[in-house]
Amino acid sequence: MNSSISTTKRIVILAGPGESTNILFHALDAEFGIHRILVETPVSQKQLLKRRAEKLGYATVAGQILFKLLVACPLSYSSQSRLQTIKKQENLDDKPLPENRVIRVSSVNSQECIAQLQELQPDVIVVNGTRIIAKKVLTSVSCKFINTHAGITPLYRGVHGGYWALANKDPQHCGVSVHLVDPGIDTGAIIAQALIKPTEEDNFATYPLLQLAAGIPLLKAAVHAALFGEIQLQPAPEGQSKLWSHPTLNEYLLNRLQNGVG
Repeated sequence: MNSSISTTKRIVILAGPGESTNILFHALDAEFGIHRILVETPVSQKQLLKRRAEKLGYATVAGQILFKLLVACPLSYSSQSRLQTIKKQENLDDKPLPENRVIRVSSVNSQECIAQLQELQPDVIVVNGTRIIAKKVLTSVSCKFINTHAGITPLYRGVHGGYWALANKDPQHCGVSVHLVDPGIDTGAIIAQALIKPTEEDNFATYPLLQLAAGIPLLKAAVHAALFGEIQLQPAPEGQSKLWSHPTLNEYLLNRLQNGVG
């Protein structure tokens, strides 16, 4: 831990619960010392599926549910050995968060969250796995909000950016982005990006962990730069900005058959 930073600067994480949040916390805490982590209650699955159906249509969402049940969950189970290998190789610590530094809020967009941020007065806020953050939250304090996104923005916004890049035969854009947060969906200015090179052992279940491992060094550098007002933004890669969703069962099977992407 950089003790000089931890005693003079306040780094706050704003996140949803989950393994990636645990890993990010421990990586940043070892480097800087995290002051507090605000953890929001996630949207219920019922509400999430309802919103997605209204946006994408019920047939598409039904296909996504089938993919999750018949492919994603079994893949996650069968890939445990590979996932543990990645964690060991990359020194990723997924232990639970220390409760003495956790503040639980109903939503990142709630008044209680805004009040907590204003009381904490952070020097930088790291975002991970939350719902879209409203402008009223982003302007409630005067520091930068920084997010690690599992995809190369703005080409692969949304979810599963690594998978979709490979499915599109676009490995040169299979990677991770660290960017400033704005009210859009992964539309914030780019701070840094890195590519991943999955092996034959990797698949839909392991791509996100590879992206997280590649993104952590970028995030550490971005946090350090933000603390000292030295952030330098990068130009966006050429191509069409697109928002991606979860694959349906048919999309996954077709991509596996045509492109060999598992």
